[in-house]
Order: sequence, then C-alpha cells, then structure tokens
Amino acid sequence: MTVLLYGEAKDIVGTPSLSIPTSNISGRKIPTTVGDLKNFLEHTYPGLKSLPSVFFAVNHNYAKENESINSYDEIAMIPSPN
Repeated sequence: MTVLLYGEAKDIVGTPSLSIPTSNISGRKIPTTVGDLKNFLEHTYPGLKSLPSVFFAVNHNYAKENESINSYDEIAMIPSPN
C-alpha cells in the first residue's frame, strides 16, 4: 500500500511517500486498519510520535482509526497544523 506523507510527517520520514509491505515476510503484523498503520509507522519512524495530532485519509476520504485498509489503498498521513 502507498502512504503519502505531508507536512512535518514528510520531514520526519525524509520522503513524500512510502510503500508499506502487505505480506508478512518481515514477521511483523501487517496493518489492517488505520490504527494499525499509525502504530506501524510510529514504531518504524519514532519521530512521528512527536506530532501532536495526525489525520489519515484513505482513497481521498478522511478515515477513523478503526477503518479497514488493504494493499490497494492510497493513504495520506496529514499532521494537523499547530
């Protein structure tokens, strides 16, 4: 799945987009919800934890943490302005 990063999230990660593995090759849990993805990203890029508030959009629609995601989704991580 593709994750587009905006604002401070892009600065912290160092790239405007990420490709998240959707198979369990690494032995890590595969993100299946927006909340899982948020935890995955914060574990992989600890600097993201410093963001005061973050919104996610799935296929151009804002999404709640319990929304399901899959390998075909385009996901945006959007930090809220301070």
